[in-house]
Amino acid sequence: MRYGLFFFLLVLANLAGAVEFDEHTRQLPLGRQIDVFEDVRGAATIEEILSPALQASFRRSERDVLNAGYSRSVFWLRLDLTYRPQQAQGQQSWLLELAYPPLDHVDLYLPDGQGGFRLAQSTGDALPFASRQIRQNNYLFDLALQPGQPQRVYLRLQSQGSIQAPLSLWSPTAYLETQPGRIYVLGIIYGVLLVMLIYNLFIYVSVRDTSYLYYILYIASFGLYQVSVNGAGIEYFWPSNPWWANAATPFLIGSAALFGSQFARSFLHTAEHSPWVDRSLLGMMALGALAMLLALTASYDLSLRWATSVALLFTVVISLAGISAWRRGMRVARYFIIAWSAFLLGGIINTLMVLGYLPNMFLTMYASQIGSAIEVGLLSLALADRINAMKEERARILQESGRKLEALNEELAHSNQLKDEFLATVTHELRTPMNGVIGSLELLQTLPLDAEQEQYQRTASSSARDMMRMVNDILTLTELQAGKLYPRREIFSLRALFDGLRGQFAPRAEAKGLVFELELDDGLPDLLEGDGAKLGQCLGYLLDNAIKFTPSGHVTLRVLPADARHGHLPLSVEVSDSGIGFDAPAEAQLYQRFHQLDGSMTREYGGLGIGLAICRQLVGLLDGTLTHESRPGRGSRFQLRLPLALPPQASPADLQRPRGAAVRRPEECTVLVVEDNAINQLVTRGMLLKLGYRVRYADDGAEALELLRRESVDAVLLDCQMPVMDGFATCRALRLLPGCAELPVLAITAHSHSGDRERCLAAGMSDYLAKPVKFEALRTLLHDWLLCRAPGQIRA
Repeated sequence: MRYGLFFFLLVLANLAGAVEFDEHTRQLPLGRQIDVFEDVRGAATIEEILSPALQASFRRSERDVLNAGYSRSVFWLRLDLTYRPQQAQGQQSWLLELAYPPLDHVDLYLPDGQGGFRLAQSTGDALPFASRQIRQNNYLFDLALQPGQPQRVYLRLQSQGSIQAPLSLWSPTAYLETQPGRIYVLGIIYGVLLVMLIYNLFIYVSVRDTSYLYYILYIASFGLYQVSVNGAGIEYFWPSNPWWANAATPFLIGSAALFGSQFARSFLHTAEHSPWVDRSLLGMMALGALAMLLALTASYDLSLRWATSVALLFTVVISLAGISAWRRGMRVARYFIIAWSAFLLGGIINTLMVLGYLPNMFLTMYASQIGSAIEVGLLSLALADRINAMKEERARILQESGRKLEALNEELAHSNQLKDEFLATVTHELRTPMNGVIGSLELLQTLPLDAEQEQYQRTASSSARDMMRMVNDILTLTELQAGKLYPRREIFSLRALFDGLRGQFAPRAEAKGLVFELELDDGLPDLLEGDGAKLGQCLGYLLDNAIKFTPSGHVTLRVLPADARHGHLPLSVEVSDSGIGFDAPAEAQLYQRFHQLDGSMTREYGGLGIGLAICRQLVGLLDGTLTHESRPGRGSRFQLRLPLALPPQASPADLQRPRGAAVRRPEECTVLVVEDNAINQLVTRGMLLKLGYRVRYADDGAEALELLRRESVDAVLLDCQMPVMDGFATCRALRLLPGCAELPVLAITAHSHSGDRERCLAAGMSDYLAKPVKFEALRTLLHDWLLCRAPGQIRA
């Protein structure tokens, strides 16, 4: 009787401390309203808990949240609730929330109506997600409370990890109303992680920088760790795998440490600049890998404690790595330090909360997630800044290389100039003694000579003439190289030119037993306007080669008929032979100076090997083309195409090029080069830089139009032959852009036939230049169109 009275008084005392609330209560924190009993052995049953001895062992919690840290004990929570509505109501449903998802086992005991308690709910992340009464990441229990009737509730908590019990009582309506705010916070955190992961994945695919790969793996590991800790993992990803629900947390912590350390090594280049920091990061990688291994093989208790220690050490080592990089002067280290400082602060707060040194509240619970979101965003900025730094460094290197290349080009150009000047000087000086030799040999013919002496005189005269031709060829070549030869526009007789060629080369051909044929259409006009002398010089080199390399057969000089249109005559001349022929090499090799197809010491045919080179350059000077066909043993055919003009008619569309004294300097002008061929683009750019102009370039017409919409230039060098959008279409579109109606557009064409000239002018181009572009011609063209015009005349 005495013990029963004692038990009754004890129950009354406990009920006197019951939590009372009414129908207006929305949310009620229960941290300081619970009584706690620590079962060290973990073997107590509910019947033993209800015994007077253990009932007296319960102690009232003095904290807002029970936080036992890492503990092997089982904790029993006793809670007395009394629902006292202000107005008469029936039974009301309330939600008891335990907001700590990582707990292994959570058992709820409710009165059984017979003076005892029954197990009403058994859940936890060691059980499948289906074991939860209400499917939420936190643990929710539905309590049906009668008005005015006290009700006692027992919770049994057991976990190999940290044990915390943030308990709250919610009205169902209030709980539903607060969920969006919590979801928004988590959505922002996970959204930042996901966006940064996808963003950096795209960058990695584009630039193939391994730093981005390690960063992506780090974000993925840390994001999945947050999902696991917050209970979203077992709710959405592995609801039927309780083992992985526990193992995932230490495994993902180790994975984040592993890839985070490797990212820091790659991003900060620690192996090159800080060996001791690099060794520390390698050690962290080993510790992270060990944490992953323990998560899969050891107990959850051991692996989680190890992973937590690794996480704390990881944040410290990473911060030291960032400070070391900052002291070395790395620009990106500032973002790195701030980012990892935010992560370090959040991680320390969360870890101290897990260990029981800080209270469990929203800020401490989600400090790690908030810090990681800030850290991920800042590290993405650091990676972007790193790319900018690399671009600036690359630009600096390219600029420095460009200056060195320009200096080398100037030095090489000066060296070539000295060489050309030397050759020109030598050939000029050789002309005087050679003229003396040839004159003396010709005077010798006036003296009586015997047969042997006459033979010697003829041999000496022939050799002297050959040597004089070589001197003239070298002089022509050096003048071409120095840019001192220019095409002339003068009236000449077509028939007189070809009659002179026949008179010069027919005797030489007949002396070898060859048939020399000249085919000249009578319908061709006789008087033409152009550089007849250089045309005859080009054909002379071709005829000389044809006679030299034809042991028997014929040599034919054929002028193909053509129709004169609009005052122009596109002349086409063929030189063919039945000689030895050749396997056609690359054009650059065939027309190379001082080069012969047979370069051996035992070759049958001599010569300097510059005839075709000079011919090709002269043809280019005259805006013509030179092509060839040949087969071994079947002869060769060279075809020269050259635009000439009819003198009676003036050009129907003469260019009105401005001329006069320069009013601007090249340094003040920007020229846009539109060229699809990289080599031509590089050559043109080099010429412009040597001339002192600023250069912009585009690979095609569309890119040029886009650049002109953004930037202002002073002139456009436009290639006519481009894929997709040629130069003519580009010029027509360009003229429609604001401020580009009067912009000098200078065409670069591979031909100079009259058709191209008319097309350039019809498309709205200001002037044109034939390929290959000559340095002096380009200088003159830009001088007239840019330097002689004030800025206001160039672009409105």
